[in-house]
Amino acid sequence: MRISIKRAAEVLLGGGVIAYPTEGVFGLGCLPDDAAAVRRVLAIKRRDPRKGLILVAASVAELRGWVATADLDALPPPDPAAPVTWITNPGPRVTPLLRGSNKGLAVRLTLHPVASRLSLAADSPLVSTSANLSGRPVVRNKILLRRQFGPLVDYIVPGDCGINRGPSEIRQLRDGRVLRPTTP
Repeated sequence: MRISIKRAAEVLLGGGVIAYPTEGVFGLGCLPDDAAAVRRVLAIKRRDPRKGLILVAASVAELRGWVATADLDALPPPDPAAPVTWITNPGPRVTPLLRGSNKGLAVRLTLHPVASRLSLAADSPLVSTSANLSGRPVVRNKILLRRQFGPLVDYIVPGDCGINRGPSEIRQLRDGRVLRPTTP
């Protein structure tokens, strides 16, 4: 696993796009400060740029500059059994490319062994969007992932998705309101 994480970090730091396992689905990702790579993720997924993207990180420290300071202090610790993506106030490093037409920024602290190691190895949060074409079912199967995205990404990180059966729940940080429930 150590070699694949190192290889994935090199790809990310070189401006590449990867596919990697997360808590519930495979994700497509890149570094959030690389506009060309972010645009490429959107194109690969065929995602409307107005929808925005999620940033995942292994620690609150990695989100400094990406999330407003007051919201950093309010982020709950991650729950391995029920990952939550929080809508926060963006920090100064956030561009409209990441937020889309939203006022807030979606972030998730991850305990997933691969996603968290990737974030730590790149010393950065990662753009994370589910590995599926917009409007199509999410991918949890490695064979389907390779077939659909192998030729389109620079590296597929080995590993398995977590125990969740789909994308994470999305909640508003300021009041806890659920914007997208978890998939049963």
